[in-house]
Amino acid sequence: MKFSPKPYFDLVGNNKNYRRLWLAQIISNFGDWFGLLAIYALIQSYTDSELLLGLIIVIKTLSLALFSPFAGYITDRMNRRKLMIWCDIFRGFVVLGFILIVSYELLWLAYLLMAVQMIFSAIFEPAKTSSIPNVTTPQELVIANILSAASWSIIFTSGMAVGGFATAWLGTDAVFVINFFTYLLSAVFIYRAVIPQEVMSDKEKKRTRNPLTGIKEGFQFLIDHPEVMRPTMAKGMFTSCIGALVYLLILVAEDILLMGSVGLGILYAARGVGTGIGPVIGRRIFNKESTWIKAMGFCMVFGGLMYTLVSISEALYLITILVMLAHAASGSNWVMSTVLLQRRAPDTFRGRVFSTEWLLFTLAQSVSVTIAALLLEFNLLTIRETIFLFSIMLSMVGVFWLMKIVPAEEASQSDTDPEPVQAAYQQKKF
Repeated sequence: MKFSPKPYFDLVGNNKNYRRLWLAQIISNFGDWFGLLAIYALIQSYTDSELLLGLIIVIKTLSLALFSPFAGYITDRMNRRKLMIWCDIFRGFVVLGFILIVSYELLWLAYLLMAVQMIFSAIFEPAKTSSIPNVTTPQELVIANILSAASWSIIFTSGMAVGGFATAWLGTDAVFVINFFTYLLSAVFIYRAVIPQEVMSDKEKKRTRNPLTGIKEGFQFLIDHPEVMRPTMAKGMFTSCIGALVYLLILVAEDILLMGSVGLGILYAARGVGTGIGPVIGRRIFNKESTWIKAMGFCMVFGGLMYTLVSISEALYLITILVMLAHAASGSNWVMSTVLLQRRAPDTFRGRVFSTEWLLFTLAQSVSVTIAALLLEFNLLTIRETIFLFSIMLSMVGVFWLMKIVPAEEASQSDTDPEPVQAAYQQKKF
């Protein structure tokens, strides 16, 4: 099937609200990835500890995880557009704080600032993802998510590549200032967008005025609807291994390729390219949404096999290709699970569903990075051995998914159609 860019151009050209939300994503994502290498470089300039480097990734993901349940509660009760604007503004000022780190004694501030930045990101991300179905038609939804993923990958690629060179040439302070302005510009585009949102009824707001009640109802919704729970788990299960593998790319660039920030920029660029092309390819191979749960398992197996080859490769070009292919599978998994959640979860629960997904994703990533960092810190395994371990584990997770999760999905499809869940749950009397 031939790829046609026309639906993507039509969406951006004709849907001004999606276009503004999309442009805000592009700008803020560029700042994120442009500045991330500067944070890594800042830490490495004061310490050569693999554990301290891995800790910044753990803090990043763990902060997202711990605040995610409350963030989902907020995004379902409050105006998502306003939340995104304020999150961008606050994140912009937070990144300026990294300029204050001028010695090893102040290195602790990097971890604190990262935690605060991620708290606002924990609100922004489910608010943004929950808003996409509200600014697109059902026919546009898949195209919108593929375009968002492809844009993320392009910005990730260019942001990381440019960030690597900018960190080396301009210094970390200049990078943090640029990051500050990207957040402010993102807020401007969101301010100009009209983002509809289904509001909770007064009765529902009163019943869930206690955050714990609202959070509990979000979890209960997932328990009651396994057809929504299954795609909610997909990203977390994938990143339970690939999170560590992405962290290990930092060490591959530094200790195996001996290329530092430039090598990391190249490998992360390959990761971004793969993430961008993966959803497009995946949609062509798995063109029926009814097969997407099964496709996620195949993506996990394939991603693991590609990183297995990375563990025994020497040449930069070969490692780059393998990383790109592994993350093509990851990107395809990401878009398929996102679209299924957007279709299956009602608007008033969507924030809590996506925040739960972030909770699982970030917890799994934190655990995997921590384990990988400890294995290296105490010299239990080499870098290559650690990559091999997590790549084999990823393929095994995929096999488990195919053997346990897929049969449950197929049984569910034979009994009911998942999409009416939205209307049915909204009519439920509490």
